[in-house]
Amino acid sequence: MQYVKLGRTGLEVSRICLGCMSYAESAGSSQRWTWTLDERASRAHIEAALKLGINFFDTANVYSAGESERVLGRALRELARREDVVIASKVCAEVRPGPNGRGLSRKAIFGELHQSLQRLGVDYLDLYIVHRFDYVTPLEETLEALNDVVREGKVRYLGASSMHAWQLMKALGLQREHGWARFVSMQNYYNLLYREEEREMLPLCLSEGVGVTPWSPLARGRLARRWSDEPCTQRSRSDPFAARLFDATVQVDRPVIERVMQIADARGEPPARIALAWLLRNPAVASPVLGATRAQQLEDAVAALSVKLSDDEVHRLEEAYQPHAATPAFA
Repeated sequence: MQYVKLGRTGLEVSRICLGCMSYAESAGSSQRWTWTLDERASRAHIEAALKLGINFFDTANVYSAGESERVLGRALRELARREDVVIASKVCAEVRPGPNGRGLSRKAIFGELHQSLQRLGVDYLDLYIVHRFDYVTPLEETLEALNDVVREGKVRYLGASSMHAWQLMKALGLQREHGWARFVSMQNYYNLLYREEEREMLPLCLSEGVGVTPWSPLARGRLARRWSDEPCTQRSRSDPFAARLFDATVQVDRPVIERVMQIADARGEPPARIALAWLLRNPAVASPVLGATRAQQLEDAVAALSVKLSDDEVHRLEEAYQPHAATPAFA
């Protein structure tokens, strides 16, 4: 395993982050998605990640109504020392109907952080991420509340996710102006099928010392299988958000996927390793967030760290890309 500083901090994270959206307790829980794994299967992936040297784990308060946090917390308490792992969770998405059930108000941040800590069974989070930009709450209120939870010792570092570049820069400017704890990471949607972040967000993150931790680095598995192959997981077959991301771009995405397969065949490597190797070579990228529901997925992710693409291979992968509209993740 390789490790890297997260942004302009001293925090060392593995170059692969295990995303825990797929992990939840099925029996007796009110989980939202049909494709999540039960606790026993989830624990097996968390244990495998630890054995591979992964120390960075990402979840959110909204994943399976909090069950992902509970499953991750129980597994890490039994399998690892708290000081050896980096735990990230998120806040913003709707966790219950009605007033104050979502967003980044002071009330929401303090209340949801308390709930996340209880579910995870920890005293603090290493990284607390705002899941989306809150267009309703004043940004100053959000940033001051985030600063306060850092000063109280309940959070070590702050992260952002799925913003436009101007939104991140506005937040960083306010944090700098007031002396508040700043965002040290950006968890955005970035992969070979969606490279719009290269226009503004990635240069901004490099300039400001913000570590990039892309979500869906394999484009919901589309970069890990041939165009003609059927989806290989329950999530691939039934994830409605994937339809929002890809249905409008299927024709322009196909040439990129075919290039990945050509290079993978020529090298005798699984395509997932090629797609991840391309992502990992970007100097802005610290640690892609990979969701694993099969053992091979974790093994391919770690093996991708040793794959070095030639300039010609990179050119072939990139030249087929066509511009995309902004992802619906920004909404």
